[in-house]
Parts: sequence; C-alpha cells; structure tokens
Amino acid sequence: QVQLVESGGGLVQAGGSLRLSCAASGRTFSSYAMGWLRQAPGKEREFVATISGSGGTTYYARSVKGRFTISRDNAKNTVYLEMNSLNPAAPAVYSCAAGAAVVPSAYDYWGQGPPVPVSS
Repeated sequence: QVQLVESGGGLVQAGGSLRLSCAASGRTFSSYAMGWLRQAPGKEREFVATISGSGGTTYYARSVKGRFTISRDNAKNTVYLEMNSLNPAAPAVYSCAAGAAVVPSAYDYWGQGPPVPVSS
C-alpha cells in the first residue's frame, strides 16, 4: 500500500515556474513508477509526466516536453515536477500517482490530499 500527498501548487505569473512535490509512504517507493496528471476546468484528466522506479526512464506529454521535468529522490520517498514557462491562462489541478509501470493505466495509487492547483 502506498499513500501519496501532493504539495507545492500556487499562483504563478506568465512564464513563471513552480515545483510540485509528492511524498509517499512505505518502504518500497523505489519499486513504483510515479506519474503526474492534471485536470483543467471542464476537461478530462490528462497525463503529464512519468518516471520509472530507478529514475532512469521518463516520459512526457507533448504539451509539456521541454518545459517540465519529473524527478524523484528515492531516499526521501518523493517525486517532483519542475514546471517552467507556465501559462496562467491554462490553470489545472495536478495529482500524483504510483504504479507498477510507467503507463497511466498501471497506476494503482493516487494522491491522498487535495490535488495541487496551479493558476494565476
């Protein structure tokens, strides 16, 4: 069982940056692939980025590639999403997830806390 708690969202100006964190419980954090997803108002939740358990493999949605970076610190049981060149006109609520593979369909666990909003 894995419990996830997101943090780090907030207000941002055009072109600004934010870093989201997702802290996980449990002693097997490094065995899980981790991902970030987001949901904009009135839209379906969409994949943003994912990272393998070792951190050696990452994938990004085309819309964020080159601007966002997903990383993890297995010693701290935390995954991060560094977001640059943000567009405050496109707010969204971000959630983290954990699963057995780097594909959203494999995510078994979702953030426990309120998803983090990113907006202007």
